Amino acid sequence: MHRRIRALSLLALAALALSACNSSSNTSNNVQLTGAGSTFVYPLMTRWIQDFSQSHPGVQINYQSIGSGGGIQQVKSHTVDFGASDAALTDDQLKDFFPVIQIPETAGPVCVTYNLPELKQPLQLSPEALVGIFLGTVKSWHDPHIVKDNPGVTLPNEPIVVVHRADGSGTTNAFTTYLSAVSPEWQSKVGKGTNVQWPLGLGGKGSEGVTGQLRQSPGAIGYVELTYAEQNHLPVAKIKNQAGNYIAPTAPSTTAAIDAFTAQLSQDPRQPIVNPPASAADAYPISTLTFLIIPKDGPDKGKRTALKNFIQYIITDGQAPAGTLNYAPLPEGVKQFDQQQLKQMTAAGQPIQ
Repeated sequence: MHRRIRALSLLALAALALSACNSSSNTSNNVQLTGAGSTFVYPLMTRWIQDFSQSHPGVQINYQSIGSGGGIQQVKSHTVDFGASDAALTDDQLKDFFPVIQIPETAGPVCVTYNLPELKQPLQLSPEALVGIFLGTVKSWHDPHIVKDNPGVTLPNEPIVVVHRADGSGTTNAFTTYLSAVSPEWQSKVGKGTNVQWPLGLGGKGSEGVTGQLRQSPGAIGYVELTYAEQNHLPVAKIKNQAGNYIAPTAPSTTAAIDAFTAQLSQDPRQPIVNPPASAADAYPISTLTFLIIPKDGPDKGKRTALKNFIQYIITDGQAPAGTLNYAPLPEGVKQFDQQQLKQMTAAGQPIQ
């Protein structure tokens, strides 16, 4: 009798152990990750999450498109597992941050888009015209600067309505970095950054807000990521580069801009890729890398492992769909930099295998 009771007790203990094991397994296989930030990368991030989730059904990833500034703040306040920003953290910003890893994830063009339905061919804009528009010195679509850029084109004689981002934005950082690079006047009066004091214009929250303002404002001009312009059936301007060519924003013309800065990017991927030299004849002049910002360490090994696997996918197989969504895949030197950065991720101070 005692042997039977003892046997039953051992079976019960074995069942409890198996149950605990299964429970632990279920916990490790059901991970929820949260991210927030860049609206610029949102269309591609959505694709990455869908593709990764298909091969990792136990990992759920929620990404909120709130702007680069918001993403940085969410990382800083420990309310998300990762952030995304088109403006990398500077050395000064990093002094006030806990240890983070910054990983370039993709690149793309910042497009100048407009609401001029009567114009049947792409608008062409020189740096002088573009700076004048956003400074408020070029006020009409019939201004001589714009007429000069568009010979033989009938331009409407109506006022220009400027639209810009109202929130902290890496797209704004890239756009104002370009304007500062081509115009000392812009640099001294407005400068560059995720937030600037705009001389004039309507503000829209996120790329979605800018496209919304553009669509309902005849004569408007603004800046967004290419996919937002295409999804909203908005035309994009060709911008004159240093070689004197008017270049459309595309993945190949962004790749040409990246290639012009290959040596610098392999040393520090935070190098801006705006206004490439005249030797890059086919380069679009307003392009930007976008970055993942990840805490270097975290307490939850399961979440940290899942996050590392997701990032590993982004910088390898995830580069393939980038071109289909108007983003430029990362060059080899930047991908090698990413792999070195990824090795620094830890969980509770221990390396992640």
